[in-house]
Amino acid sequence: MDMKRTMIAGALGVVCAVGFNAAHAGPPADWSKVAATDITLLYPGVSPMEWITKGIEHGGARALRKGETCADCHSEEANKMGQLIASGQKIEPTPIAGKAGFIPVKVQAAHDGGTLYLRFSWKQPKAAGGAKMDDKNPVKIAFMLDDGKVAMADLGGCWASCHADSRTMPGAAETKKKYVKDGALATGVFYDLVQWRSGEKKGFDGHVADTRVMEGGKALASAEGKLDGDTWSVVFARKFAGGEGDVTLAAGKTYNFGFAIHDDHAAGRFHHVSLGYKLGIDAKAHITAAKQ
Repeated sequence: MDMKRTMIAGALGVVCAVGFNAAHAGPPADWSKVAATDITLLYPGVSPMEWITKGIEHGGARALRKGETCADCHSEEANKMGQLIASGQKIEPTPIAGKAGFIPVKVQAAHDGGTLYLRFSWKQPKAAGGAKMDDKNPVKIAFMLDDGKVAMADLGGCWASCHADSRTMPGAAETKKKYVKDGALATGVFYDLVQWRSGEKKGFDGHVADTRVMEGGKALASAEGKLDGDTWSVVFARKFAGGEGDVTLAAGKTYNFGFAIHDDHAAGRFHHVSLGYKLGIDAKAHITAAKQ
């Protein structure tokens, strides 16, 4: 009888192990087989949400009021816009000599039923002539998620966290971090923020509500990056469910999505940013994470 029970227990253990592996298979073994979406990040200069919505200098303000997204108008010209701004010809009072105007990035996504995997890859731009604002980290990459509660996130991605009074903006206090209108964890009005830093070689799981917080989240499982020749690749593993400040993901749903790269030791607003896009979990979107 003891032998029989042992055999049954062993069989059940195998079944449970197989079931767990099937549900949580891990990241794709071969990313080359996962569809990639090409997204161009642009250098934004001084273009906070207040400038975008005012309409005096930004002609697209009227289109925004009609419900058109930033990507609807600008996705095909992001490179030209970034070059114009980085050169100092428009909305950049302190241009950095040699600053890249844009960075083309390939974005890939997949999931295993319980964890989202995001892979970003891009070629390292030529170094600029500016000072090292963040001497610890040559490169940082971050993405934000919103499940429909942050005002304007559906139109501008993470731009809703960019304000004229935030640090590194002209005349702003260095103590003022990113924030969103009416942001509060208690009401669910926040961006889920995840970041990887190259010099520190680790990931950060935070959020942006009434202020930006770089820790406290429980959803980030891992963040790893490497530079192979002149090409960076960074892979995030982010659990569907986490804790405070984590947006809960579910199959069949889409989320507002934006990301940014701080290149060449940049900090604050001196980064390259995406326009606003949609990330889908087994759902049609600009970037779709399909189950592996």
